Amino acid sequence: MNTEAEIREIFGHLKNLMMAHKEAGMEPPPVSKEMLGYMEREVSEGSAYPGQSDHPDSLEGLREFIGDCRRCKLHKSRKKLVFGEGSPRARLVFVGEGPGREEDLAGKPFVGEAGELLTRIVEKGMGLTREDVYICNVVKCRPPGNRDPERDEIEACLPFLKQQISIIQPEVICTLGRISSQELLLRDIKITRERGEWGSFMDIPVMPTLHPAYIVRNPSRERELKGQVWEDVKKIMEHLDLEVKKNG
Repeated sequence: MNTEAEIREIFGHLKNLMMAHKEAGMEPPPVSKEMLGYMEREVSEGSAYPGQSDHPDSLEGLREFIGDCRRCKLHKSRKKLVFGEGSPRARLVFVGEGPGREEDLAGKPFVGEAGELLTRIVEKGMGLTREDVYICNVVKCRPPGNRDPERDEIEACLPFLKQQISIIQPEVICTLGRISSQELLLRDIKITRERGEWGSFMDIPVMPTLHPAYIVRNPSRERELKGQVWEDVKKIMEHLDLEVKKNG
């Protein structure tokens, strides 16, 4: 039984009921103040998230649905929203935590120094291209000063990440770093200790590994950390039946 889908359907019915009351000039149905406030914003501003009956079924449609997003405070300082890029039929999806400065300027995920490292992992290590995989983040706007995204920001953006994954239906998700790993695996994680252990999100296998930026920030341990990531990547490749080169 899909509990999340049932909740969305119930919420959709409540929203429609509230809209009917509003159009008839009647008092809204009895709901909590918090839920009433949220539903009033939806009625006045349009649907905040994809609903049971109107959710986008393509990445292009989802991007159009998100629009010039102002659902959390991150929109105030961003230059460009970073939706994600790659194949809509990707077998492998990489999920980071959020855009950095270069990504904010370009409107594309993982284009800075850490992005170059991820590209080398995909192309030289896995024998794929960035166009073969899909790359995105937990939040789609850059947190100021590259700080960790805050709880309300993650909750505002997570429904869209879930919809991206639902549309793509990948065979494997690779989470990059602590934030994305703990959000998808639904528990606190010490990434340096728990990387390389399979988990699951939306019934899809998840492989948590180190964020490329962590490697970039620790040049004295670069060889060691790259070796750890390569061990995790090899597990993904084996799961996808991709040839693992002996020399890594």
